[in-house]
Amino acid sequence: MAAAAVRYLRAEPVEALPRPELRCVRDDERAPVDQAEFRRVLGAFASGVTVVTAPAAEGEQGPAGFACQSFSSLSLDPPLVAFMVGRTSTTWPRIARAGVFCVNVLGAGQAALCRAFAARGADKFAGVPHTPAPVSGAPRLTGALAWIDCTIHAVHTGGDHLIVVGRVDALGATDDDEPPLLFHKGRFL
Repeated sequence: MAAAAVRYLRAEPVEALPRPELRCVRDDERAPVDQAEFRRVLGAFASGVTVVTAPAAEGEQGPAGFACQSFSSLSLDPPLVAFMVGRTSTTWPRIARAGVFCVNVLGAGQAALCRAFAARGADKFAGVPHTPAPVSGAPRLTGALAWIDCTIHAVHTGGDHLIVVGRVDALGATDDDEPPLLFHKGRFL
């Protein structure tokens, strides 16, 4: 790690670390924290809400998407973002096969859209207006406050979730003053 940090400081390209082995969490790795209490306490942290979308990969019927509140900017140079997705997600494999995604930042008036993308098994795009993002072709949801068009850069393990890093290829935002949709203590603000 130190060698990688030195290379970075010298502005030389940093080689990617080897992919970690995907495995289950062992009992000896579990912290003695009640899951309900963990969720309750961390629910005190308000987060923005996004919808991560991907175009249909070869052989698939339509685009993929899911509601995601674990999104963050990661790096300015190179421009990277990250989101976390549960390993049991049925949408993630479709996004992984596409190799690209678009993060749609939702506005305060889009709670119903978020709920639609949080549902399992439904056609999440039914009646949802969207246009293709300029580089990936992933659905860019009409009315979103901002969009970030990405290529999957890396995937890391994180307990029962995966940490997906995306290289930003294009992005944009509205000039609207609408506040973002926030999630706090189990409800939208």
